Amino acid sequence: MTAQTINRGGHKSIGGNKELSHPIAIIKSNIMFSFRFPLLVWLGIGILITSLGIRQSFGIFMAPISDYFHTGREFFSFAIALQNLLFGAFQPFVGMAADRWGPKRIIILGAISYALGLYLTSITVEPTMMYITLGVLVGLGLSATSYVIVLGAIAKVVPAQHAAKAFGLTTAAGSFGMFAMIPGAQTMLSIYDWQSAMQIFAVMCSFIVVFALFIKTAKKEAHNTTAVQEDKQTIKEALKEAFSHKGYWLIHIGFFVCGFHVMFIATHLPSYVLDKNLPASTAAMALAYVGIFNILGSYFWGAMADRFSKHYVMSALYFVRTAVIAAFVLIPTTELTAGIFGAAIGFCWLGTVPITSGLVRQIFGARYLSTLYGLVFFSHQIGSFLGAWVGGLIYDYYGSYDPIWWSAVILAFISALLHLPIDDRPVLRLRMATA
Repeated sequence: MTAQTINRGGHKSIGGNKELSHPIAIIKSNIMFSFRFPLLVWLGIGILITSLGIRQSFGIFMAPISDYFHTGREFFSFAIALQNLLFGAFQPFVGMAADRWGPKRIIILGAISYALGLYLTSITVEPTMMYITLGVLVGLGLSATSYVIVLGAIAKVVPAQHAAKAFGLTTAAGSFGMFAMIPGAQTMLSIYDWQSAMQIFAVMCSFIVVFALFIKTAKKEAHNTTAVQEDKQTIKEALKEAFSHKGYWLIHIGFFVCGFHVMFIATHLPSYVLDKNLPASTAAMALAYVGIFNILGSYFWGAMADRFSKHYVMSALYFVRTAVIAAFVLIPTTELTAGIFGAAIGFCWLGTVPITSGLVRQIFGARYLSTLYGLVFFSHQIGSFLGAWVGGLIYDYYGSYDPIWWSAVILAFISALLHLPIDDRPVLRLRMATA
């Protein structure tokens, strides 16, 4: 028999088989396994391409909407910040509902809320109504159609040893949506007005409903000892177990920083580039590069997290972010450097998602992943709220984004350090179940 060992991060290595340890063989195995992912993974990819692609394009609308209503940037920034805060606040409850009633109904209801919020935004004549339409309704729609619900469903059908890779591929889908939607939004704004662009996005939410209709809830494998052990745990016990784990709190802090980064950049990078007297197309292309390079980055970081200890991989990702953001602030902004920054930050943009969800799944199991990851995601969205809102607040006060850029650098470095001591071994309950 082939000897198997499990390292500290829960990864298996196979002794006596040198072929499987060869890098080319590993890459080939990863690619072949990706094509054999269950249908649910591909449906999840379709949902995320639509949902997150639309969401990541909102930064393009800041200038036209602010000009239309004759408001400063803080107004639109706060509407997006509120959207992200409520996106996170709704997430644990939406996750609990999905864990109890399945993801299909939740995703369909979320798509309806999303479409309604976009359409009402397009016809409003009172700017404060955007707090309800673009903030509350879209925030609720996003909470039911994004990573937490989709990854929670995927975790139940993908083997644990391939979970982070599957999460990485699914996460990359959101970035492909970003790559496709942002240039599309810019094109629509050049041809139509911002109201028409919002209405077109509202119609596109129907694709989410179509994908959700084909989702089938995974059947529980009664023969799996770990699954049986997890099923006996109540949600109250799962929450108590998670919040008594120091690593769970560190994961929360790290994901808060991620949220701060991505929404500050997604919301304010277009305006920052315009302030440097560069064309609007440069800003759109920089964000498109974020999306396309995150397709590679999300899969890369997910694959690394399946092969090495996830908390060390996460630290490496944040060290890369620290260097990339610092370099962008220090180097003069040109069309070339804006594009390079988009590509570089895109490579480590949402690579945090497969690692973070993978960490939660590895430590606590798949049964309540939507709930536990939903709570972590709420921390992410608090960071998103502050990144989007404070970015506009700082700019209106100082007339410059420099203070917030340097805050992003410092937070990235702190987050890199905080992930080093996380104990990512499965909790004792699961170790006993698999013994």
